[in-house]
Amino acid sequence: MQQVTLGMIGGGTVGGGVYQALQSNGALLASRTGLRFKLKRIAVKAFDEPRKVEIPERLMTTDWRAVVDDPEVDIVIELAGGTGVARQMVLAALRRGKPVVTANKALLSAHGQELFRTAREHGANIYYEASVAGGIPIIKALREGFIGNRILSLYGIVNGTCNYILSRMQAEGAAFDGVLADAQRLGYAEAEPSLDVDGFDSMHKTGILASLAHGFWVEPEKIHVEGIRNISQLDMGFAGQLGYTIKLLGVVKKLPARGRRKGGNGGAVQVAVYPALVPNRHVLASVSDSFNAVFVQGDVVGDTLFYGRGAGQDPTASAVLGDLADAALDLKHQAPDRVPAFVPHDDEGAVAPLADCISRYYLRLSVSDKPGVLARVAAILAASKIGISSVMQPEGHGGEAIPLIMMIHDATNAAMAKALGQIRRLPVVKAPPVMIRVEDLD
Repeated sequence: MQQVTLGMIGGGTVGGGVYQALQSNGALLASRTGLRFKLKRIAVKAFDEPRKVEIPERLMTTDWRAVVDDPEVDIVIELAGGTGVARQMVLAALRRGKPVVTANKALLSAHGQELFRTAREHGANIYYEASVAGGIPIIKALREGFIGNRILSLYGIVNGTCNYILSRMQAEGAAFDGVLADAQRLGYAEAEPSLDVDGFDSMHKTGILASLAHGFWVEPEKIHVEGIRNISQLDMGFAGQLGYTIKLLGVVKKLPARGRRKGGNGGAVQVAVYPALVPNRHVLASVSDSFNAVFVQGDVVGDTLFYGRGAGQDPTASAVLGDLADAALDLKHQAPDRVPAFVPHDDEGAVAPLADCISRYYLRLSVSDKPGVLARVAAILAASKIGISSVMQPEGHGGEAIPLIMMIHDATNAAMAKALGQIRRLPVVKAPPVMIRVEDLD
């Protein structure tokens, strides 16, 4: 049986999981691929680092170049994380013509164009299933399974930390700060949680998915990003009364080009991350705890859903093993680029400014309990050609200000922002308006 020799950079949680999975399921992998996998060397920061999985010292080195430069190493696995030294590692491997398997979404988001260009120039390839949604095979589905589809829309719950926090807030009526503290104590959230709760981890992953779905590299700075820090238990409760659940979504939508049939060629693409009201009738609303899910609509396949653990040692290791099998078989059959990842099609190639994108909206105002307040707010919305679909003014809220909740018809983000600027200046509005987009997922 032909042997494939592996070198790995990173021996932490995911690296330990990959080592453990190769020990337990290496024979299964060999029987299914006809190839024997040998892990020869693992680069680590230090030999005495605390590890959940014990790695034999004979396999370890503190010099990552000893992995990349080893002529016996056929495939390099990069699990070090970060975007600095990791970029050097991956480029060094690709320039030697070695395929790279990585879980590093931040690296791909920041330097994807350069990395994939280098891979093409040197006859290598990058495998990155583990970079988005852990063990869910969404990368392979978009790149290969849906190769005959135009992707009309994609909605992803791709950050387990945020989904855990929002699920707890909804189920318990708890406040954000308290649930975040629990998430940090349980290990769901980092001590410095900004990457997760401010939406940047979801942005990295959503950009990768958008690039695959539409054939052009989506630059991170063009992705609109909002996190969940401003989501309150009050809005969770009102959303529930209206039949919705609040989720942090990565949103990728093909905008119909004017004068062309819906779903046809052309049109820019909306790429954004923000909290959104999701109808309780939709399956995404029931995705709870730290699970991930990606809902994809193709013009031929229709609606599809991918669901599972989005992070952690074992789900990520599962995705890495799948990529190792693909990389090894591609080497064996001398097919380093079976399905190119980013091939422009139709006349796509632009991310639409969020200001031009159309949404429905949930709007909560804190207003004086006086006659005529609703009329003044409605007049501002009407002047911007924005309609109100429903109004709720719940009883039981006393004091100088009471909540006024509105569901707003379709409007551009620019029009809504302009109207909100005028509404917040009304003397009867006692606090900054709260606006959350609504995604019906039809």
